[in-house]
This record gives sequence, structure tokens and C-alpha cells, in this order.
Amino acid sequence: MSSSLESGDVKQQSRTALNVRGLALLALSFQTIGIIYSDIGTSPLYVLNGIWPASGDVPSKEDVIGGVSAIIWALTLLPLLKYVFITLRFGTHEGEGGTFALFQGLFPQEEKDYDADRTLTGDSYKAQKSPKNYKIASQLRWPLLIWSLFGTSLTLADGVFTPAVSITSAVGGIAVAKPEVSSDVIPISIAFLVALFLIQSRGTSTLSYVFSPITIVWLLLLASTGIVNIVSFPGIFRAFDPSRAVMLFVRTKDYDLLAGILLAVTGCEALFANLGQFNALSIQLSFGCFVYPSLVLAYLGQGARLVTDGEAVISNIFYQTIPGPANGALFWIIYVFAILATLTASQAMITATFSVIQQLVNMRSFPPLQLKHTSETVQGQIYIPLVNYILLAATVIVVAAFKSSTALTNAYGFAVATVMFATTILISIQIRYVKHQPLVLAVAFLLAFGFFDGLFWGAALKKVPEGAWVPLMIGTVLLMIMVFWTWAKGLEDRFDGHNRRNLRDIIIRKEENDVVLRVQSRDSEHIIDEQEENDHTQKLEKYYVLDHNDTKAGFELSPDDKSGLKVMARIPTCAIFHKLTTGRGVPHTFISFFRQWPALPRVVIFLSARVLPIARVAPEDRYIVSRVRTLQGFYGVTYHLGFRDHFDVKVEDIVDRICVLEAQSDPKGAASITAEIREVAKSWTHIVPHYVVSSEDVQGGRLSKPVSWIRRFLIEDIYRSISTMFPETENWKGSADKIIHVGISATI
Repeated sequence: MSSSLESGDVKQQSRTALNVRGLALLALSFQTIGIIYSDIGTSPLYVLNGIWPASGDVPSKEDVIGGVSAIIWALTLLPLLKYVFITLRFGTHEGEGGTFALFQGLFPQEEKDYDADRTLTGDSYKAQKSPKNYKIASQLRWPLLIWSLFGTSLTLADGVFTPAVSITSAVGGIAVAKPEVSSDVIPISIAFLVALFLIQSRGTSTLSYVFSPITIVWLLLLASTGIVNIVSFPGIFRAFDPSRAVMLFVRTKDYDLLAGILLAVTGCEALFANLGQFNALSIQLSFGCFVYPSLVLAYLGQGARLVTDGEAVISNIFYQTIPGPANGALFWIIYVFAILATLTASQAMITATFSVIQQLVNMRSFPPLQLKHTSETVQGQIYIPLVNYILLAATVIVVAAFKSSTALTNAYGFAVATVMFATTILISIQIRYVKHQPLVLAVAFLLAFGFFDGLFWGAALKKVPEGAWVPLMIGTVLLMIMVFWTWAKGLEDRFDGHNRRNLRDIIIRKEENDVVLRVQSRDSEHIIDEQEENDHTQKLEKYYVLDHNDTKAGFELSPDDKSGLKVMARIPTCAIFHKLTTGRGVPHTFISFFRQWPALPRVVIFLSARVLPIARVAPEDRYIVSRVRTLQGFYGVTYHLGFRDHFDVKVEDIVDRICVLEAQSDPKGAASITAEIREVAKSWTHIVPHYVVSSEDVQGGRLSKPVSWIRRFLIEDIYRSISTMFPETENWKGSADKIIHVGISATI
């Protein structure tokens, strides 16, 4: 079909999980402390008061030991065992984590054949799609998709409440030393939040190097004060006995205590969601060797002081248990670092939110928002301006509406518990169908961790009337958007795939009685055996090429041609047709173009873009060019970009490669051909498709008319409007005066 010119082995690259060792691993582990653990690391600010509110009675010694025991074992079983040592092994091949990544593992995207993008005269796109071969029943795809999207949507909702809860809890400590300014806690918290969101454009890597030392000092302060406080009551070490936790609930019969204990593990989902930012080994090292022991010591110390000083510390257990006077130097040092640590806690969820949104956009389950990459080395580190400002507005509204950290903690936790439950179910399925482990192992994982997740989820569910309905509402709205976009975009992509055409079916016309392929050129007529053109075709057929006698005058029919074929003018210009999806054949844009402009450019380029897992691609490696031998002036091009590169097609570079191909094909006539190509390529235009979608009517059944009306409303009124606001080319912007948007009517 074609000859091609390739650069190096750049086309062989695909994004993989980040793999580093030695000093690079230590540096990455250092970064994780500043980004991932600040959420779970600031939980000591409010957990014990979440279990025993300041307005309630002082708990007994045995209740305190039992509560601390429940916290320690919750940290051990969920963040440490379930997430750090098990769940991190279930990221995607690209290194991404999170609930939606688990769904990708169950139903992975088909492998993309990027060479097929430059195949313009082969079999149709539809015929070349490889059959799906899922191990898990395809009927479960939509239920599992909705379940994973629900978990994902609640992770995003958690991105609103984590900054609200952690920062207001930290700022609220000022009332311990300065009661007269307690009324200013909310305005001060909002000011910190605004500042945090405004610096997000600096990027994850920059922020992690700023915040990591702060978080390390914060955790060291927690561990140190914990050790000092433990001295007041060494008997608190009995909390390592899990039976103490069990006896707490047997003795009190207070199921609601679990809602407070749940606050100790908020942020554990961020360990998995941020996997794309770092890697599993760096997270395992930093959490297991540093974060986990620091948290355990902090809770043990708080429990020891609550046992010994009960009434004196119950009003604000964290700040009241700081060794020394309430207005002393250590108090203010910890207060400052508490605020700084809660800012990084907020950063953890903001970063995770960006990562999750990127996954959703790539999986075509969310509108294509503008993404800005902020790292030269890690593709997963991104900034999404629109999401950043929506999170800012939502967080400020939540803080202002709930008015206190106590009210916020009632709403907090439901999203965390639901996401943990969703993760457990999806991993259980992956154990069997992706990791191919025995069924008994999958069932054991589901029963063991599903039991604990279910306990926490039930306790959080009871908080819905007290404020947990807010994250549930946010998550439900996001779920509806995701499911709707996945469905509608899938219909549009299917239309695009079904309407790919073989270039020869458009430009070359078939004659019924001929058995060879006849190609007319300017110099002579030569015969090409069909087997040379398409080896797997057994039947030989003849095609007439409507070639031009004068390349600048246009296509003309041979004098003896009686077929009545339409003359197609060929104009001295260059058109670049963008292929938005992977596959063989030419896109529907090409057909629509010459229906509206009945002429063919002298140089026609079909361009496919591919983002590689490196920051930048060298200029000499950016383009792979294929030439259609049987049609002059038609070329397929794959354009490689690094994830930090801007979409900027250098037509002159493509033309240089085209000229090399033409010279290889016809060395004698290369000078005149390449001179002509370079001349017409001075005038070039990008041709980008814009689908104007319409809904198909539902046929048959009593409900066909109302269903058709609903379907029409969703597709033609909602989806059409949103897709116009967020076009496919959102992250591939070029010069506006060089772009023609071809409207294509698509019935989906």
C-alpha cells in the first residue's frame, strides 16, 4: 500500500509505571511525604474529639484504651495492610491508581495500532478492530463501570471536604491559647484555602519539595510529643491488644464510635489515587518506615493524657495534650506546623483529584478539560485550572456553611468509607480475573476487608442526616455526569469508527469488467498487480485513478472514459486532516470536506497524534510518514509529542520527510516533484472535525416515544452543547487562522 519513513524507535514507546532505584527512589519517597500523607497525618488533630466530642462526658480509662486500640488496628489493617502492601499492586500498566484504574484493569482499552493510522487504503477501520476477549463477562461492564465511577466521584467529593476539615481543625487550635479570637476561625481558614488553591499552578513537584520538609517535621513533632505523653501512662500500650477494641463495643454498645475512628484512616485512598504521581515502592517505604510509626505514637500519647488528665483536655484533645503551657513556645511551634501540615493535607487530595480527572478524560468518561503538565520527568503530575477553581469555590462554600470543625467532621468520612468499600469489591474481582489467583483468595480478601469496610460504611451512613448528605449529593451529581459522558461519547466514537472509509473507495472508482489495477500518471501508463498492493486479496480488480494531466489544473478524465465519473479539481494547496481516533482508513472529515469543497488539495496529509511517556520529543523523532504509492499527494503521518510538548505541527518538517520519500520512490523525477510539493505546502490548513450529533429514534415498544424524546434531549440538547464547550482539540490548540472546523452530521 505505502512506503514509510520512520525516526528511531520512538514509536515503540508507551507510558509505563515509574521505575526508579537508589537515590532517585529516596528522593521520590521524600516527595510522597509532602503530597500523600498530609491528610492521614493530620488526622490526630480531630480523631479523638471525633470519638468523644468536647460537649460529651469524659470516657473511662478502659474506653480510652479500647478507642486507641481501635485506631491503631484500623491504621494497621486498612492503610498499611490493605492499601500499602496489597492495593498498590493493582495499578494500571501506565502506573495509575484509584478506583477507576481498577476498572481499567478489568476492562482494559484495546491495544492501539499506531501503524494502522497511516494505513489509508487498507481494510476499513471497522473490519480491523480486534475482537474483545474479556475474561470477565461483558454483561458486567456497565454495572462495574457505574460502581467504579461512583467510587471515583466520591473521591472527588472528598477533595472538597479534606481541605475544609483539616484546615479548620488546625486553625481552631488558636482558641485554646487565645479564646477571644475564636470567632475568626472560619475567615482565617478561608484565607488559607484561597492561598492554597492559587498556588496550584506551580506544580506537584515544586510543591512537594516545599511541603515535604514541613510534613516530616510535623510527623516528628507528633512522634516526639507522643513519646513524652506516653510517659504519663505507660499502660496505654495495652492498646496493641486487639481484644481491647472489641471489648469497647461490647461494653458500650455504641456503634457510632466507629464514625469517629474512621477519621483516623481518611486519606488512605489518596495512597492509591496518587500512584500515578509516584510509584508503589516509594509509597511503601515512606509509609511503613516513617508515617505509620509516627501516627501510632501520636495516638498512644493522646490516649495516655486523656486517661490521666481527662476533664482538663477533653475540650480539644490535640492542642490540650501538647506538653508545656498552653501559650508556650512548643504550643506555637506545633500550631504553626499544624496549619502548614493541613495545607499539605489539602494538597494531597487536590493532587489526587487532578490525577483522577486526567484518567477520566483519557478514558473518555469526562469532558476533555485543559490539562497542564507541570513536571519534566513524571507524566502524571498535572494541573487542571477549571477543576482547581471549582474545588476552591466548593470548599469555601462548605467551610462557610458548616461554620465549625465539629459540624464538618459529621459530614466527613462517608465518602472515604464508600470508596474503600468500592475498592475492596473491585480488587476482589481483579484477584480472580486479572491476577488469575484462586477463587478462594478473592473471596477471602472480599470477606476480610469487606467486613471492616462495611462496618465503617454503616457507621458513616448514620451521619447522612447530620451533614454526610453533602458529599453524597456531590458524588451523585458527578456520577451522573461521568455515566452520561461515557455513554454519549461512546456513541459518537462508534459513529466515527463505522464511517471510516478506504481511500480507494472515495477517489478510485471500480470498473465491473476489468481484472487489473490501471494507474494513469503524467509520463506513462503502467500496470500494478493487485497482489503487490494488497497481499491478502485474492480477487484482482481494476480501478481507474482520476489523475491530472496538469498537476495545477486539476483532475481530468481520459478522452475515451465513458463512465461519467465526476471531475475532481486539484488545487495547489496542502490540507492536514486530523484523525481523532485510532484506526485504518480516512476519517469522515475527509468525505465531508470535499462534499462542501468539491476539490482536492495537491498535498493531503492524514495526521494522528500520539503522546509519549517522556517530557519532550526531539524534533527529528516527531514524525513518521507513509506515502500512498497508488495516489499522488496522499500521506499518512503519526505525530509524536512528549507530555510537556505543545501541539504545534511543523508542516515544513513533514514536507521535508515527504520529499525524502518521493526522492526514494522516483530518484530521476525527484527534483521537479519535491519542488512542486514545497511550493504548494506553503499554503496549508488544518482540517478538524466537529460532530453535530442527532439522536436515533428508538423503534418498537410502548415506551419508544418517551424514550426517544429523553434520548433526543440528552444527546441533542445537553451533549451537543457540552461537546461544543469542551472540544476534542482542547489540549491541541494551534493557530486559529490555520484551522477549518468541518461540521459533520452524526446520527448516534
